[in-house]
Amino acid sequence: MKVILTQDVKKVGKKGEIVDVKVGYARNFLFKQNLAVEATSQNLKELDEQLAAIKKQNEEELKAAQDLGKHIEELQVEVKLKTGEGGRTFGSISTKEIADVLKANFKIDIDKKKLQLDEPIKSLGTHTVTVKLHPEVNAQLKVKVSAE
Repeated sequence: MKVILTQDVKKVGKKGEIVDVKVGYARNFLFKQNLAVEATSQNLKELDEQLAAIKKQNEEELKAAQDLGKHIEELQVEVKLKTGEGGRTFGSISTKEIADVLKANFKIDIDKKKLQLDEPIKSLGTHTVTVKLHPEVNAQLKVKVSAE
């Protein structure tokens, strides 16, 4: 019997897949647990419509991420760091501080987890931070660290 999975089912398939299972398994488990529906022409048509809507939404999200990435690459964020005698720095700049400056100065709300630093910034000058906006879109943000 062919069924359309409405949720991921272990060892059977993922949500939205059309799989062939035994009639008893479908009737006694998948249908009763609302894990699948029968693959009728009406249900197949609805599945196609849902997949088309999801694809359109993913394309819109990708376009928005690309636009935001272009905007971010044009920006330069300035962050202050405490320094002592001889230009020696105290503390470091973390992704949270960079995200806060982006939100305060440019009204761009980016989660600190999307900013990728190998290690916190501990020196003055200009540094490049990778911003992961989408699985397919990364942007390079310039961060200028100056003495406070």
